[in-house]
Amino acid sequence: MPIPEDVTGYEIDKDVQQELQSLPKGLAEDVAKNLVMVAKLIDEDPEQAYAYSRIALRLASRVAAVREAAGFAAYANQKYSEALAEFRAARRMTGGVELWPVMADCERGLGRPEKALEMAGAPEVHKLDKAGQVEMRLVAAGARRDLDQIDAAIVTLQSPELASNSVQPWTARLRYAYADALLSAGREDEAREWFAKVIESDKDGSTDASDRLAELDGVEFVDALGDDGDDRDDEGSVESVESVEPAESAESAESVASEGDNLDDADDADVDGRDKD
Repeated sequence: MPIPEDVTGYEIDKDVQQELQSLPKGLAEDVAKNLVMVAKLIDEDPEQAYAYSRIALRLASRVAAVREAAGFAAYANQKYSEALAEFRAARRMTGGVELWPVMADCERGLGRPEKALEMAGAPEVHKLDKAGQVEMRLVAAGARRDLDQIDAAIVTLQSPELASNSVQPWTARLRYAYADALLSAGREDEAREWFAKVIESDKDGSTDASDRLAELDGVEFVDALGDDGDDRDDEGSVESVESVEPAESAESAESVASEGDNLDDADDADVDGRDKD
């Protein structure tokens, strides 16, 4: 696949460059360039990113950073079985736990939320840094929602990180997940409060919290011109919509943190699910 001339391969992290030093120089440069393309395209064009990751994997499958990049590219394309296999391989090579949350989320993608909850209670979680622990909490809450345990999902998200006024990279996503869970439980007033808090912390507009809050307040933004091109009146840019009906609350459940202490090592588990394409 073509690689733009301005891509040198030196754009990747120094740690990855160091890993690639085990390869012959020319090969290392080719792998590095493909990894740069994966990073550049994974959000805007995940299919292309996946294609570049497969080239890097073919060239250097014994490099942990390559296996990890291949895992994330597969994950971005909802190829959860393949992603899980790559993450496990990378983890075997490095011995680290950083990929534990995304591995658990792959289990969710494969339709195994119970397995994700087991991983949320595993000893590996205590070895994660703060960002990793928050990510694991988000995955566990998602697994609870997969099982229609809305109140349990709410309890899972309640944490010092959620209550903190300090804005961290994960703050907006954590607050958004909490607001959305509250809304699913029919707790609209609390959901409105937390969507407003999301907006406060979401400086780059990565969530649609503003739209969700507007919907809860009973307004809908519409085009200034109708389908026939006629101008609307001065107040026609916003119109009322029906309020969201509350959902039934689930029975309260205990937090997920204590579950799954006897989890078998995920490296030994077989990946028997199918990709969710």
